[in-house]
Amino acid sequence: MKYSCNWLKELSGTKSSPEKVMENLTMHSFEIEGLEKSGQEFDGVVVGKILEIAKHPNADKLQLTKIDVGGKKLDIVCGAKNIEVGQKVPVATVGTRLPNGIEIKEAEIRGEKSFGMLCAKDELGLGEDHTGILILDQKAKVGAPFAKQVGMEDWILEMKVLPDRGHDALSHVGVAREIAVLEKRK
Repeated sequence: MKYSCNWLKELSGTKSSPEKVMENLTMHSFEIEGLEKSGQEFDGVVVGKILEIAKHPNADKLQLTKIDVGGKKLDIVCGAKNIEVGQKVPVATVGTRLPNGIEIKEAEIRGEKSFGMLCAKDELGLGEDHTGILILDQKAKVGAPFAKQVGMEDWILEMKVLPDRGHDALSHVGVAREIAVLEKRK
């Protein structure tokens, strides 16, 4: 069974790293089958803030944007109409491979250079919506990794649950209780 370390940490109150939690559970309670990091499919995608939007001089349906990605400003050509100055959006930087298979490269679109891509939900693999760019909460930190800002950065703990532990280990709450007990906390 797979468990979110973020949830286990929240429920148990542990301050230990996922590796330490795994070691503690292995030595006392459960057979751990693996620990893997999630959110890696968004490596290279950061939170950006739209600073400027201008009409593309050579295309009616495109816009030129200037995006702050944390200490760096990128010029990006965009076709979406739902963006406004001041919004925070996911930005795939040059070199990023998105979950849908698109690799982001520096490009020239109708005579204008573009150094990244503003992302819609479907481009991030978060649904099928392609009606516009995904608009993030204004509290999102500019330049921060997208996965971390939207709560998708996590460690996934995979455990083998034996029949004698089915009553307590088949839920996050049960495993969180076990972690708290092993750390001698309520």
